[in-house]
Amino acid sequence: MTRDHPTLGILLMLGFCVVAPLGDAVAKLLGDTVPLGMLLFIRFAVQVLLLTPLIWVNRRQWRMQGRVLQLTFLRTLLHIIGIGAMFTALKHLPLADAIAIAFVMPFIMLLLGKYVLGEEIGIRRLGACIVGFGGTLLVVQPSFVAVGWPALWPLLVAVIFALFMLVTRQIAKETDPVSLQAVSGVMACALLTPLLLIGNQMEVPALMLQSPGGQAWLLLAAIGGLGTVAHLLMTWSLRYAPAATLASMQYLEIPVATLFGWLIFDQLPNTMASVGIALTISAGLYVILRERTTARQLSTTKTAPERSAA
Repeated sequence: MTRDHPTLGILLMLGFCVVAPLGDAVAKLLGDTVPLGMLLFIRFAVQVLLLTPLIWVNRRQWRMQGRVLQLTFLRTLLHIIGIGAMFTALKHLPLADAIAIAFVMPFIMLLLGKYVLGEEIGIRRLGACIVGFGGTLLVVQPSFVAVGWPALWPLLVAVIFALFMLVTRQIAKETDPVSLQAVSGVMACALLTPLLLIGNQMEVPALMLQSPGGQAWLLLAAIGGLGTVAHLLMTWSLRYAPAATLASMQYLEIPVATLFGWLIFDQLPNTMASVGIALTISAGLYVILRERTTARQLSTTKTAPERSAA
């Protein structure tokens, strides 16, 4: 069992918050040209191709059984549904809006962390989450009347990925992150293959098989690579820090998504959104400082008896 190291977990989550929105931006570029089923299959197939050689070269543990295998299968199902819902949301909503609406997820994670995992949630971390969520509201400025029902897709993403992270936390300390992602990729491909074949036969638009162009293949490979790296970072972060600790940090995805939205899709935040970004970053930085202070206090408490004994 790996001991918690909150600062390391937070740094890994910061990496996730940069890589994940970039992958979403690439998916948005392809959303109108490649069917959803193919996006998902190639996303997970690239994950398998990237990670399987690492397992063989480093002789990592591949086999899973019992509780870990069952939870990995559940995690894979949640992963497929969550990514599928996010890719669908990105077809209808701006990048920053889709990610920001999905950020009811940290609140769900806080409740799951407290009542399911029994993790301690201090008033300061809860306050940081509230401030961060207030920032997301200023960033997204949602208008469900204008957007319509597609605005509900990010809410589904929030629920699914809160459950996904809860399951990941349950097995993160019992599995190797690389092996976990590789096994999940194999499971996902095995589940998606018959679904695509049946969907193509029945001419379901989202499940049709087609041959993308040269540039599309490069972007599809990028989605798989970025998605693999992002979720490895997330898995490692949950290996070293509680879900409740990392909940506030994920708000940093929003300003990063806003930056990519500006660079790639020419979408600039207005004044109110800029204030929201500032609040979000402030809340995230506060969590880092708070965790460092707590870790320092725990270290001092542990060494005090040793000095007394001396």
